[in-house]
Amino acid sequence: MKKFSNYLLGILVFAGIGLLVYHLLQYDQKRTNRELARQIANLSPRGGLPDTIEGLIQAIELYEVQIERNVKEGAQTGVYWKILATRLADSGMHMDALAALEKSIYYNAEDPVLFYLTGVSAGVIAKSHVGFSRDAVRDREHYFTLSENAYLRALEIDSSYTRPMYGLGILYAFELDRPADAITHLENLLTFHPSDINAMFVLARAYFMTGQNQRAVDMYDRIISSTRDRNIREEALNNIEIIHRQVL
Repeated sequence: MKKFSNYLLGILVFAGIGLLVYHLLQYDQKRTNRELARQIANLSPRGGLPDTIEGLIQAIELYEVQIERNVKEGAQTGVYWKILATRLADSGMHMDALAALEKSIYYNAEDPVLFYLTGVSAGVIAKSHVGFSRDAVRDREHYFTLSENAYLRALEIDSSYTRPMYGLGILYAFELDRPADAITHLENLLTFHPSDINAMFVLARAYFMTGQNQRAVDMYDRIISSTRDRNIREEALNNIEIIHRQVL
């Protein structure tokens, strides 16, 4: 009898805890709905329907399931376009990749990866405009601008994201003839990844292009001391010789 009483007591305690958790979740959801209603009311002009906090709360509760479903479907749709864009870019279909990225950004405008990928594809497309049409020069400039803006937007969202830093370094140093701008981003990249050989090579080139010959030589020396790869070391040594011949 005592065991049964203890068992019954355990069930009642468990049920009580469950009921308490349920009410807490309900309270938290109602508080969330009220905050959302206030936000909408503050944004909306007078005269909208419903135009009261209570009316908005009722509308939110009425469509809550549908809203949650639409949010989840939107997020899943954004992921689909992101995957498709990556596959297209990997296959060299960068124009189609850009179209897919634009759709993905529509669903998730705060994803820095989407803007980085846009910068890459736009840069590739820009270099492909070699004069097949009368508008080739205009189109080339358009896609280079898109590439630059996309990289910059990626960094606005995540200032520690190094891939767009490297993308901007390549773009400024080799495509837009703005090596001084490349230096800023590449130096920042190396604060995050001090041993990035590729970034060091581009930065050394940017130093050389801006007449900072000693800094270029120092960067090539840094490359030599950072790797045991014979080919990389020889390339850096050859570049140092080129700089010395230029100075002489």
